[in-house]
Amino acid sequence: MVRAPAALSVPGDAIAGAAAAGRLGPRTAGLAAASVCLYWAGMAANDWADRDLDARERPERPIPSGRISPRQALGVAAGLTAAGVGLAALAGGRRAAVVAVPLAGTIWAYDVWAKNTAAGPPVMAACRGLDVLLGAGSDRIGSAAPAALTIAAHTATVTALSRREVSGGDSALPAATLAGTVALAALASGRRAGAFPAMASGRRAGAFPAVANGRRAGVPPGEVASVWGGGVSTALAAWYAVWYGKAQARAVADPSATRIRAAVGAGITGLPPLQGALTAGAGAPVTGLILAAAAPLARRLTRWVSAT
Repeated sequence: MVRAPAALSVPGDAIAGAAAAGRLGPRTAGLAAASVCLYWAGMAANDWADRDLDARERPERPIPSGRISPRQALGVAAGLTAAGVGLAALAGGRRAAVVAVPLAGTIWAYDVWAKNTAAGPPVMAACRGLDVLLGAGSDRIGSAAPAALTIAAHTATVTALSRREVSGGDSALPAATLAGTVALAALASGRRAGAFPAMASGRRAGAFPAVANGRRAGVPPGEVASVWGGGVSTALAAWYAVWYGKAQARAVADPSATRIRAAVGAGITGLPPLQGALTAGAGAPVTGLILAAAAPLARRLTRWVSAT
């Protein structure tokens, strides 16, 4: 019911938001954990809300198969929601709680109302955008807004595809989402304006050997950090485009339910490289690389647990 491959795509939201806001630190781990709890809550609530539909279309799901009762699923969803909001408040204080509460409300609104309406993709996109802002805090929304919009747009493409993962469709939908993926990769790659302020001042040069080396060679530390972070960001954005784009290209050629479901899975498991690209571009290339490493692990886990 709470699917591990999909959960690996979640911590990077808060981390990318914190990086964009200049707030990466010990508290970020607590906010990432809060994000995972809220995401798992949404999965449980989704299974509860879709139990009748799943009985017809996907009887292998936990509730139709009898592995868990509707009441248990609802209880898990409620408990994880409370845990997520509570963890956010503990880790980030009021500025995180102010974002966590509407995030939790948007998740539940998607599951019980919006999912099967025209509002579904934008509401789900709003969930992931708010998740990014959770890492930044309510007082630095402007700084994290570009990252939040990027993750939200990616989520909209995955959600749009997911509506055809049972019935299949035509080539127009995966072609459109593929174009969006290429555009997002281009936007996420390279150095972002305003990144590396601490590097430019030299206050944290010791944190990155390349910066220290650049100083000895007479190269301004900020420039070396910018090249390093920008290069990592570009590489990770390209990885994201290939990872998700290949699956969508196959769906364009064959828009069957199987191919579209595979594209949805690739969109879920391939999100960490995009989050890593945004994080690296905001001045934390090593953290960005660590985030991106979750993608191969998520793919491996899909051999045993479905991502969708």
